[in-house]
Amino acid sequence: MPGMAKSPVLTPRSEDFPRWYQELVGKAELAENGPVRGTMVIRPYGYAIWERMQQGMDARIKDAGAQNAYFPLLIPQSYMTKEAEHVEGFSPELAVVTHGGGKELEEPAVIRPTSETIINDHFSRWIQSYRDLPLLINQWANVVRWEMRPRLFLRTSEFLWQEGHTAHATYEEARDFAARIHRRVYEDFMTEVLAIDVVPGRKTARERFAGALNTLTLEAMMGDGKALQMGTSHELGQNFARAFGTRYLSREGGREYVWQTSWGSTTRMVGAMVMAHGDDDGLRLPPRLAPVQAVVLAVKGDEAVLAKVREVTDALRAAGIRAQADDRTDTPFGRRAVDWELKGVPVRIEIGPRDLEREPEHGGTAMLVRRVRGGKEPVRADALPGLLPDLLEEEQGLLLRQSRELRESRTSDVRTIEEAAEAATAGGWARIPWSVLGPEGEEKLAERSVTVRCLVAEDGTVPETDDAPGNLAVVARAY
Repeated sequence: MPGMAKSPVLTPRSEDFPRWYQELVGKAELAENGPVRGTMVIRPYGYAIWERMQQGMDARIKDAGAQNAYFPLLIPQSYMTKEAEHVEGFSPELAVVTHGGGKELEEPAVIRPTSETIINDHFSRWIQSYRDLPLLINQWANVVRWEMRPRLFLRTSEFLWQEGHTAHATYEEARDFAARIHRRVYEDFMTEVLAIDVVPGRKTARERFAGALNTLTLEAMMGDGKALQMGTSHELGQNFARAFGTRYLSREGGREYVWQTSWGSTTRMVGAMVMAHGDDDGLRLPPRLAPVQAVVLAVKGDEAVLAKVREVTDALRAAGIRAQADDRTDTPFGRRAVDWELKGVPVRIEIGPRDLEREPEHGGTAMLVRRVRGGKEPVRADALPGLLPDLLEEEQGLLLRQSRELRESRTSDVRTIEEAAEAATAGGWARIPWSVLGPEGEEKLAERSVTVRCLVAEDGTVPETDDAPGNLAVVARAY
C-alpha cells in the first residue's frame, strides 16, 4: 500500500550485530555452512573477493623476495611433538587421520594447522651453506584447526590462507624481515586496499604464537567496537631450527642454526571487510578490492536501453574499470538494485528510456548511485569513463577515513584495570600503560573476556620489547 515503509532486508546492526553479519554473508552470497560443522562453502562472489585479496597480497609478498611453493596437507604426528610449545599450543585444535586405504596407519597424520614443522623438515635438507640464505618461501593453502564456536569467515575449522616461512643467517636479519612483512606487506595491503585502519603492534607473551620469540600483529576495530586480528608475523628465533636440525655452514666455516620467521593472513580478512565497512543495507566494498567496481543496470527491457547499457559497460572496461552489465530485465529492477546494494558494488549506473531522451547529443544520461558516500545524481553517459576513476578513489579514501574515525572515537585512554574493562565491555577499545596493567592485570581482564590485543609505543610505533618504557596495552573484546 502507498506510504507503507518497506521492510528491511537485514536485521539492523544496532539491534543484533552478529545476526546482521550472518544474514549479510548469506544474502550477499559470500558463503554458507558446509555439511561438516565448522566448515564453509565460499560462493563465487565471496571467492572473487578472496581472489582479489590473494592477488594484492601475493604481489607484495613477491616484492619482499619470497617465492611460492606448496607442502603436503598431511603431517606425521611425530613432527608436531618436536617443538614443545608449538604442539602444546595446537593440540586442542588438531584433526588427526588414523586410517587410510581401509587400514590403520602405522603413524597417525595431522591435517596441517600450520606448516612450521613440515617446512622445517625440508628446510633442514635444502639449507647447507650461508649461500642458501636467506630462504624465503610462501604458500597459499588450506589449514584445519578444529573450531568449537564457528562463524563464517571469522572462525571455521577449515580456512584458506597464505603462510610464509623464512630462514636467515642472523637474528637481526630475521627480525627485520618479520617487521618488513608486518608493515610493507600486511599493513600496506590492509590500509591501501581493504581501507581498514589497522593498529600495528606487538603481542604480549600470553598472546604470542606458540613457539615464537615475538609476534607482530595488526588489529582492526569492527563496526561493533570489537577487535579482530587481521594478520601476524612471527620471529621464531632458533626454536624450530634446533628441533629439526636446520643448520648452515657459515662463512667462517662453523655450523650454525638458522634464525626463522613465519607469517600468515587468512580468509578472516573477508569477514573483517564485512564487519568494518558494512551497513544496514549490506556490504560496502572498497573500490580497489571490489571484483565489480561499477554495475550498469537496464531499468527496462527496451532494445535501445539494452544497447546503451552494453555500450556504457564496454566504455568503462576500456577505461580500466571492472564493470558489469545487468540486463536481466525479466527480474524486477528494484530487486536487482537491492541485490547490488547488498553486494556492495561501489557504483551503480541506472539507464532507462527517459535517460536516453535527455541530452541526446551526448548519448543520453544515466543515474549514478554511489554506495559508500550515498546519494544519486544524473550524469552524461559519455562522461562516465572519465568521471569514475577519480570517483572510485574518493570512495576508497572515504572508507579508510571512516574506519579511522570509528576507531579513534571509540578508543579511551585509561589508568586503571577497571576502566579498561569497562571501556571494552561498553563496545570500544582502551589504551592503558603496560606498566600499570602487566601480566597480572592481563590475567584479570581475561577473566572478563577482555584481552590485550597488542602493545604499542606512545607514538604509535611498534615497541622492540614487551617492557619498553612507555608501552601502552590496547585492550578490547575480540572475535
